[in-house]
Amino acid sequence: MNYLLLFLAVALGYGVALFLKTKRIQQIALYLAFSGAFLLAITVFELLPEVFETPSKSIGVFIMIGILLQIFLEFFSKGAEHGHVHLHADTQHFPWLLFISLSIHALLEGMPISEENNLLIGVIVHKIPVAIILSFFFIQAGYSRAITILFLFLFALMTPIGNFVSEHIAIIEAYHTQITAVVIGIFLHVSTTILFESSSNHKFDLSKMIAVIVAIVVAYFL
Repeated sequence: MNYLLLFLAVALGYGVALFLKTKRIQQIALYLAFSGAFLLAITVFELLPEVFETPSKSIGVFIMIGILLQIFLEFFSKGAEHGHVHLHADTQHFPWLLFISLSIHALLEGMPISEENNLLIGVIVHKIPVAIILSFFFIQAGYSRAITILFLFLFALMTPIGNFVSEHIAIIEAYHTQITAVVIGIFLHVSTTILFESSSNHKFDLSKMIAVIVAIVVAYFL
């Protein structure tokens, strides 16, 4: 069921993008802010206590590795993980660099998902606006529907694959804490960037502030 829900989050995002058609991406900025705050809160409330159950400075090192890895990936994804796609489209070719960078991100974010935390909800809430914005990019840039659907289909598979691998491959399971710490770093970078970049001039208006507060409260009481 977890695998299906993670896959359907991307499919739902594509469906919403088709429904909105020519409306501006900025119209989902409020939900983007909610998703960023929700992901950040889940990370702080659930993942951080998990990895620091046995305090160790090395955990902090892996968190920093996650932050640096995400910065590196964004050289190729151009910020698609947090709702910005700044690429020059080539409608004749599959965008491999974008796909590979997003796939690494998506694979890793699926690995810490378990029955012991609510990260599944956080990732779903995060993936829907990302899928909407990716879909807008492909549609507005003139990519064919075949390339768009193929890209989103493969992208939708990545997080379920990451979750499956973490549960069934022993060596991945053995380094669960370290991998979770790396993912924490990724989430910290992505979620905080979403919060600042989803606001005009990096300032919060009342509606965004309410969305952020609601997201944090909901995450706390899950």
